[in-house]
Amino acid sequence: MGESAKKPVIGILGGIGSGKSTVANEFAKLGAKVIDADKIAHKILDEKNTKEKIVSVFGKEILDSSGQIDRKKLAKAAFASGEKIAKLDNIIHPPVLTKIEQLIEKYQKQPKITAIVLDVPLLMEIGWHKRCDKLVFVDCKQALRLNRIKTSRKLDKKQFEIREKFQISLDNKAAIADNTVDNNAGLSALVRQITDVFSRIMNNR
Repeated sequence: MGESAKKPVIGILGGIGSGKSTVANEFAKLGAKVIDADKIAHKILDEKNTKEKIVSVFGKEILDSSGQIDRKKLAKAAFASGEKIAKLDNIIHPPVLTKIEQLIEKYQKQPKITAIVLDVPLLMEIGWHKRCDKLVFVDCKQALRLNRIKTSRKLDKKQFEIREKFQISLDNKAAIADNTVDNNAGLSALVRQITDVFSRIMNNR
């Protein structure tokens, strides 16, 4: 990634509900291309081969009335234990990461794109922070994060804590980041920080 012609790959780190996707969207407004791992994973979940593998591990109770995977039921079943999360990850992660690699290669060749942003929920947990040129940590207080996920994802405090305990600590994520943005004071303050961080990343290649 050392060549000047290469676009920087920016990874976003942060806790559940910290606003990682909001940060990614603001980078997109500045000319970056965002690779959204959740969207890729959702498409892969709908594939017949993937569905069969998941049902063989978790059973038909994770399907909805139309026979499709119910993502909430699947998440609840997976977060029952570290072993079950690992089994789900082993099914989902390889095809998702293959698609991300293909998209990085594709976007590197497109001159209008200034940078590539990875909006990958478990970026550090799967070791993909090493694939990035720059890492941006989104700092956000737990109370705010919890309030957001109650509204956006309909998760309660217990589910929030269960999911968070399977992730690498926020201190560790903050420590390896090249830049930190504070998402405790509203969107306009966040946008100013993102503009500044993006400018520094693009000027220091």
